[in-house]
Amino acid sequence: MLETLIDLFLHLDRHLAEMVVQYGTAIYGVLFAIVFLETGIVVTPFLPGDSLLFACGALAATGALDLSLLLVLLPIAAILGDTVNYHIGKYVGPKAFTSTSRWLKREHLERTHAFYEKHGGKTIVLARFVPIVRTFAPFVAGIGAMSYSRFILYNVAGGLLWVVLFVGGGYLFGNIPVVKNNFSIVVLGIVGISLLPIAIEYWKHKRKGV
Repeated sequence: MLETLIDLFLHLDRHLAEMVVQYGTAIYGVLFAIVFLETGIVVTPFLPGDSLLFACGALAATGALDLSLLLVLLPIAAILGDTVNYHIGKYVGPKAFTSTSRWLKREHLERTHAFYEKHGGKTIVLARFVPIVRTFAPFVAGIGAMSYSRFILYNVAGGLLWVVLFVGGGYLFGNIPVVKNNFSIVVLGIVGISLLPIAIEYWKHKRKGV
């Protein structure tokens, strides 16, 4: 199972091309579902995000997928996913964070609320570009009771920016021979770049602690 997931992740371009042939126009529904689940359900952060969008763009450049349709459907999926995740967090939060819980204390909920009210917009947008974190950010925003009017603004901006940058990047660069022939390395590079914000923040935190 693990080997299959790794192979799917590293050779997503090849597997996606096979799925386009197999499913035809239904592939757009499959892609919509994957993006929605990866951003909307806390238990599915392992689904491909950045690399999937890049591969979609690369296939669109060959004519196998419709670029305009991708740029309409996938942002909607990303925005809806974060919205559902936010509401799950908002519903679960008040019940999970109680004064009797040893680990999930009400004071932690209030602190999270204050953090998102102060930094929430930037957090929601930047989290789109960090694997796994983007799955949990809207959930935590809901738990922290970040106002929905503020959340949805940055949710839409982040979702649009995320999809346009990665699908557009794949469309422009995905079929360059050195990229196409080394897709697994490109995927790992995308993940590495996506994790840079976390590494930088960790480094800053360590410096302050010294």
